[in-house]
Amino acid sequence: MSVQVNEVVVQTFNPSPSACEIALPPNACDAHVHVFGPRDRFPYDANRSSTPQEASKEALFAMHKKMGIGRCVIVQSMIHGFDNRVVEDAIKAGGGRYLGVALVPVNVADSELKRLANAGVRGVRFNFMKHLGAGAHTVQEVVNLTPRLKAVGMHLQVHFESSMVHELSHEFAKSSVPVVIDHMGRVDATLGVAHADFAKLFQLLRNPLFRVKVSGIDRIDAAVPFSDPSKPYFHGIELARSLVSEFPDQCLWGTDWPHPNHTHIPDDGVLINALKLIAPSEAALERLLVVNPEHFYAFKA
Repeated sequence: MSVQVNEVVVQTFNPSPSACEIALPPNACDAHVHVFGPRDRFPYDANRSSTPQEASKEALFAMHKKMGIGRCVIVQSMIHGFDNRVVEDAIKAGGGRYLGVALVPVNVADSELKRLANAGVRGVRFNFMKHLGAGAHTVQEVVNLTPRLKAVGMHLQVHFESSMVHELSHEFAKSSVPVVIDHMGRVDATLGVAHADFAKLFQLLRNPLFRVKVSGIDRIDAAVPFSDPSKPYFHGIELARSLVSEFPDQCLWGTDWPHPNHTHIPDDGVLINALKLIAPSEAALERLLVVNPEHFYAFKA
């Protein structure tokens, strides 16, 4: 579906984030980031809905080095559409410590899936978000693709509107491969853990087929600016902590750097420091940042 392109370049990330106040374990993994550009090598997609500032692999690597993050999963964005070269380039430069998730059409060739898998891509992502042009594929088409994903060792990653968890969950349960749910199902964290959308996400995770990214505390917490500046993203943290506590083996974490299509510019230091509340014990932090991503994504470095 074609969308109107906004050519105004939008700043999306803070180039000088706060310092990391917690000691991250060796091989800590940021399992959800994006890379944009440089545009002269990797042009933005003509049908994108926004135009973020360039966010190169070098800028990503520098942020991770500052924060003590040793591994990463780069997720292809609609900014580059189905041209996954920007992710492949960053994976290659990452020396085995950076892997990827691609965007592909539902009719992608098996040969292309195999090529992407050999390049370090561990899964494919499908959006069901209106602002990202959802509608080019149905959930049935996506689920029908999963046997072919299984053949090349890939998983399915899905990004959907909060209310869609009720209608999509039954179909995604038919997937032939594990299903990763982005950003805690994009629920409204200010509605609390008892809200129907979050309750359905909880129910869904009773099925070990599913994983959830406890990323996006800054996206699902609509109370910005903060009612209490001493507790940024309090509501998002509460939901993330409940998921990590209840489903310790099914949670993955990421910064979502460089934060496209956002209401504000998050401080990545603040997001990382929130981990002391999301995974409050040393064992919980190790499982969330090292054990789970190491096993799920099969890092070799």
